[in-house]
Amino acid sequence: MLKVGVIGVGTVGTAVVQILEDNKEMITARAGTEVVVKTGVVRTLNKERGIDIALTSDPYEVVNDPEIDIVVELMGGVEGPFDVVKKALENGKAVVTANKALLAYHRYELQELAGDLAFEYEASVAGGIPIINALRDGLSANHIESIKGIMNGTCNYMLTKMTEEGVAFDAILKESQELGYAEADPTFDIGGFDAAHKLLILASIAYGIDVKPEDILIEGIESVTQEDIAFAKEFGYAVKLLGIAKRDGDAVELRVHAALISKEQMIAKIDGVMNGVSVIGDRVGETLYYGPGAGGDATASAVVANIIDIARAGGKRSPMLGYNTPLEHGLRLRPSDEIETKYYLRIRVEDRPGVLAKITQLFGEFEISIETMLQRPASGGYANLLFSTHCAVEGNMKEVLSQIEGLSFVMAKPVMIRIV
Repeated sequence: MLKVGVIGVGTVGTAVVQILEDNKEMITARAGTEVVVKTGVVRTLNKERGIDIALTSDPYEVVNDPEIDIVVELMGGVEGPFDVVKKALENGKAVVTANKALLAYHRYELQELAGDLAFEYEASVAGGIPIINALRDGLSANHIESIKGIMNGTCNYMLTKMTEEGVAFDAILKESQELGYAEADPTFDIGGFDAAHKLLILASIAYGIDVKPEDILIEGIESVTQEDIAFAKEFGYAVKLLGIAKRDGDAVELRVHAALISKEQMIAKIDGVMNGVSVIGDRVGETLYYGPGAGGDATASAVVANIIDIARAGGKRSPMLGYNTPLEHGLRLRPSDEIETKYYLRIRVEDRPGVLAKITQLFGEFEISIETMLQRPASGGYANLLFSTHCAVEGNMKEVLSQIEGLSFVMAKPVMIRIV
């Protein structure tokens, strides 16, 4: 018998307990032993949860219990969970976590602490999609050329509704909050931070690169408007929030931002609250992983799968990130100003002669070549100039936009969306 402690019996934790009970016979057959939840940790003990397990409000009661073999950490947060998980590992317990923020900041420390103890975290990225094991095990014969992921269902739902129904950003954000897809404070989702934490986990497995969220380019979808959606449709693009990891020589690009993607790409077809991750390996080519990226049952499914893996392996699994020695030698994080890509720009200007000539002159001075240009009327006698560019250097693009913003006839901060 394998005994489990669940720290954080909320939506996901409750679903973990229910799956282990409802699918008990099948799980026992697959794990090779019976799996039982001995104790759960909650903030409030007097709340009805519909499950029959012993509860405590002290996580250390679980990690210090000599009878518990596996600690499942579903607390959320960073430093508090790190202390709890560290103690569990020091006590010789296997760990399963769904905590992407914890891993975004402490994954390498946790790998060292775990040693040959099992430390599994499939549910930390893309919920029910088994992308961690695919990248760490299934694609382990490949050099990973790139990863592109739609890894936040809230943003994908909002952008899909904006595209299909013409809904304004503020209206669809309110609806997402009412449906429970977005939090009361949605900054973590719509600002790109949730997706960034997940991207860093995947990048560590693919490239062995140790960086924190503060080190990479992170932008959200707050600036996307119907004008941008209309331009994307006209030129065969879909607008998505993407997490991108890409190797180019000795440099790795890591960035999260709204992007225009050709509708011909597989990942562009992923809509609604669903998640999808495209991985290109040097031998296998492109593989695509699709499914629910959040929700109690989907996330709990990945947690229970990790518990079964640990049971089969007898509590041992090394290494956590998939390698014991440096995976790639000499790789560096590419500064965001060195990124080279195509761009879409929206510039609101006074509708008068000479405006377009001045803007295109500035583009030329910074070696930025225009591919397409449209002018659309805006309220109040203004116009929106919509551009797409050929490939340009990010630093040059930022500098020219800074200068354009300072022009007397430019009425708002220019909007830039990268084209992938």
